[in-house]
Amino acid sequence: MLSTIIRTAAACFPPTRPFDTALVEIDRALRVLAGVARAARPYPGVSQDLPNRLSDTEKRHAAGLMRVNHVGEVCAQALYRGQALLCREPALRETLHRAAAEEVDHLAWCAQRLVELRSRPSLLNPFWYAGSFALGVLAGSARPAWNLGFMAETERQVEQHLEGHMQVLPVGDPRSREIVQKMKQDEVAHRSSAEKAGGIRLSAPVRGAMRAMAKIMTTVAYRV
Repeated sequence: MLSTIIRTAAACFPPTRPFDTALVEIDRALRVLAGVARAARPYPGVSQDLPNRLSDTEKRHAAGLMRVNHVGEVCAQALYRGQALLCREPALRETLHRAAAEEVDHLAWCAQRLVELRSRPSLLNPFWYAGSFALGVLAGSARPAWNLGFMAETERQVEQHLEGHMQVLPVGDPRSREIVQKMKQDEVAHRSSAEKAGGIRLSAPVRGAMRAMAKIMTTVAYRV
């Protein structure tokens, strides 16, 4: 509803590039936070779901992990949109927008899996989105090689995070495993594209700070 109001309001005012850009980003944020994302690709693992094998404890654990993954995708949307906002290189901006679009599938898959597990997304998603967008803008203001390096390092850490989830997801939850596995494959492709485009290796302090922030997010999002 609010997204519709914003688009209607935009039609009532003379267009300016900053104004239009702000409305586009607000609209995107509201869509992500409202959970209206729709996947372009089929939902993974439909034929392999065996919900009766999960105990209540296993369901809560799987839901906590998928909530963390959902938050990660909320953050990915915000990061890539923020990075693209100040990017002056058309090719790099297109790379970031394309990665964000591909991550929409992950967002929708995680949201659907949470519903199936009778759980919910993180209550702090607006906070996660705002913080990630600000971080993305900061990265986007740097030179292209650093911007791409930030993208590559983000995807590298997400790969590691998803691999960890594959080790601890309940054995009786093949659908969540299929989702996580497909997500990991996409993250590998995004990292590879960023590296091939000229992304540099970030310094150890920056990588460590990124891991620390991710640890805080995953710990909180598992429960809240």
